[in-house]
Amino acid sequence: MIKNLRTRGIVIAVVTLGSLIFMFGPWNKDKDYKRSASDFFKPASLKQNLSENIKLGLDLRGGTHLVMQVQADDYIKAITEGNRQKAVDELKKAGIVVTDVKTPANGKLVIETPNAEKHTDIRDRLLPIFGSDAWEVSTNSGTPASVTFTLLNSVSDIFKREATDQAKTIIEQRINQFGVAEPTIQLHGREEDHQILLQMPGVDNPERVKELIKGEARLDLKAVVVPGTLYNTKDEAIASLGGSIPSDREVLPISETRADGTAFQGFYVLEKTPIITGADLRDARGVPSQQGAGYRVNFSLKPGADERFGSWTEKNIGNLLAIVLNDQIRSAPSIRNKITDTGEITGSFSKQEAEDLGLVLRSGALPAKIVYLEERTVGPSLGADSIRQGIFASLVGLGLVVIVMLFYYKFSGINAIVALVLNLIILLAGLALFGATLTLPGIAGVILLIGMAVDSNVLIFERIREELHAGKVVLSAVDTGFAKALVTIIDTHVTTIVSAGFLYFFGTGPVRGFAVTLTIGLLANLFTAVYVSRTLFTWTLTRGGRRADTISI
Repeated sequence: MIKNLRTRGIVIAVVTLGSLIFMFGPWNKDKDYKRSASDFFKPASLKQNLSENIKLGLDLRGGTHLVMQVQADDYIKAITEGNRQKAVDELKKAGIVVTDVKTPANGKLVIETPNAEKHTDIRDRLLPIFGSDAWEVSTNSGTPASVTFTLLNSVSDIFKREATDQAKTIIEQRINQFGVAEPTIQLHGREEDHQILLQMPGVDNPERVKELIKGEARLDLKAVVVPGTLYNTKDEAIASLGGSIPSDREVLPISETRADGTAFQGFYVLEKTPIITGADLRDARGVPSQQGAGYRVNFSLKPGADERFGSWTEKNIGNLLAIVLNDQIRSAPSIRNKITDTGEITGSFSKQEAEDLGLVLRSGALPAKIVYLEERTVGPSLGADSIRQGIFASLVGLGLVVIVMLFYYKFSGINAIVALVLNLIILLAGLALFGATLTLPGIAGVILLIGMAVDSNVLIFERIREELHAGKVVLSAVDTGFAKALVTIIDTHVTTIVSAGFLYFFGTGPVRGFAVTLTIGLLANLFTAVYVSRTLFTWTLTRGGRRADTISI
């Protein structure tokens, strides 16, 4: 018995010490601690470490809450338009004559041909390119004859989910690079709603972040069609092409401010297929301009893309290269020598504009547009008030529980109080260890947990009383009381944890914070109410090598 008691005491001591270390230790990786070892034990240092280790939610710390929706239909539209261009290129290469390639709706592509006998050739050539398992094919032999490719609904749903997941990943990259501390980014609502929840603690002016999230930065490097004529109007450029724009050409505007301050505007005819796209970028950063005031964006290319770019520039020395950003030519420099893996985007950028553009380019383009459905801002003063009120409510609840337990269960009530305090210590350590966020409903969970923890002790104490009334000796009554209460305690805790699991997986924000706090606290309570409490009883009743004949309960 004594050996087992020592083992139990060591386990409890290790858990308690470990919990205190996780609560008060300097574990924040973002902090550069330059304090001596003795400084860590000062009250100010311990308080600072505790505040850094326990992450506070938006409702306690203050910040911004955004709900946004991914326009997933735009993603399907982009896929359809992309396949339209692939169809034009492939059929032209195969020598199959078509009169028109239309996209009457998202996920539907209609190819009209003067020759109905080409239906099979068109289907066999395009279906492997589009994806044979994703598109349904139908034909029409009327006038004009046509082949229709329709995206399957099940595949469309998969693509929309992919768009939402991809948008969430890109938004997360942008927010992390922007420097928002401990943001919460997760899918929100029903799957078919394509919504994303973003919570940014400490951010009380979200306008720049909102612009950064929605920001589009479609970068393309395209060849200017030789001889590189600059046209004053778009109509002049189109007239040079015979009055219509071929499928492999496009006309885009250029608006550039030269180093001497003069404006340079007009239109260029470009090859539609880009040499380099934003997906080929390895890095992009805003840096001060070398030509006076303002900023520019330097970029570098990934392996493979640099070889492709180098090969093209080597063959096109003397020609113009258009740097296109969001369908606007930012500059069209002349190729003077072979260029491999670097380039720059010039323009009258401010420091913030250059930094944001570099960030958006690094994170990649969103698969579809984003619209904001909900926005809430919580001020830091309101969060501080919530913390004070939550702590006050917890202390009042704890104090009342202590009074009731001491009054009703006498000396054994101290046992329950010690187990309860250790439960709260383990709970806070668990929040710090797992990086969980403490929210206002989480504090409510702590208050609820105080009652549930004491309830476990009440069950045990009442079972012990029943055994004592039945005439059993003290140690036997304690052992039997714990054994009989154990099944009930485990049953209530498991069912509550299952309920908390549903709250976590189907809830959002503060509701999940409540579920996390409650679950960690319940697991801690299984340890303190059963293991710690029984150890304290055994130690109290057997200390000094004797067996107690009475118990204060």
